[in-house]
This record gives sequence, structure tokens and C-alpha cells, in this order.
Amino acid sequence: MLTEALSRGHAVTGVTRENSRFPELRQGDAANIDDVVRLSAGQDVVISATRPAPGREADLVVTAKAVLAGLAETGVRLLVVGGASSLTVPGTGGTVLDDPNLPPEIRAIAEACTAQLAVCQAETVVDWAYLSPPALLEPGVRTGSYRLGRDELIVDADGNSAISMEDLAVALLDEAERPRHHRARFTVGY
Repeated sequence: MLTEALSRGHAVTGVTRENSRFPELRQGDAANIDDVVRLSAGQDVVISATRPAPGREADLVVTAKAVLAGLAETGVRLLVVGGASSLTVPGTGGTVLDDPNLPPEIRAIAEACTAQLAVCQAETVVDWAYLSPPALLEPGVRTGSYRLGRDELIVDADGNSAISMEDLAVALLDEAERPRHHRARFTVGY
């Protein structure tokens, strides 16, 4: 996301919880409302792309609540890079992507992402958008093209659901520059 934002001429304020490894970033805790207010004031948009450490998946909900509460004070728009587990699968009559046979380590983050989305959906003050990625998100090539959807997994003719991390960043920055989704979830894919 950073590379895409900088290539478009945006000034970016990067934030990390512990900046000893990344001294060029500002230090702050997304789960601390005062830090959110302090770091978001004067920004055009906040992009939240946090992932908790394994075993701390519930922190995702705590962070979402704090970020939304802080942004309610500053009026800054929020873009959340969330999870795909609550997307419905095309052609299944509304079956959710979430699979009861997922390994426990994947199930925990899937459930946390679903709860994170619910926190956003309950928010009525902040202008937020929640980006659910496709089933497969990997580094690859920036093509600059993608398809948009709402609540259904985007699949190609072979039933594959994928996008490169680079094109996910394109879609996210397109939304930041030209908001199309307000208090709504959207998804992308090829």
C-alpha cells in the first residue's frame, strides 16, 4: 500500500506500535483512542491494516472499536483492510466462505475478522469502508485492473478467487481517492 500511495504522490504517515525496528514511522497504539485522535488529526484518510499476533485475534475487535471511537472525534474517513471469511460464495445460495473445517489458527482470525466487520457495521458516525480481500492474496504483479463486488466472493471463470497484493493496493487507493463505499463492505478480485 505504501508503494502505491507514494507513487500517486500522497504524503503518508506510517504508524507502528513499536518503532525500534522502523524508526522512520510514528509510534502509536491503534487500540488507544487518544493515540488514534492524536495521529489521525489533520489526515484525509486512515487505512487500518492491522493483524494481531496468533493467539491475540480478539485484539482485532478491540482495535476496531478504538479506531472508530478516535475517528469519531476527528471526522477522518476510515478504510479497513479486513477478512474474506464472511463473503458469500457465488452459486451456493448464500453460503458463507467460512468453512467449519478450517484449521484452528485460520478459524481464529476468520472469526475475528467477521467480528471486526460487525463492529464497523454498527458504526453510524464515522465514514468507513471495509475491504474484504479475495480468497487468495499474494505478492505478484501490479496490473492496475480488478473487479469490484459487495458481499459475494469474486471468482474468475475457473472459480478461482484471487488478486495480487499490488492490485489490492490499487483498489484501496482508488477508494481513498474516489470514495464509492460509505459505511459498507466491498471486495475485489480479478
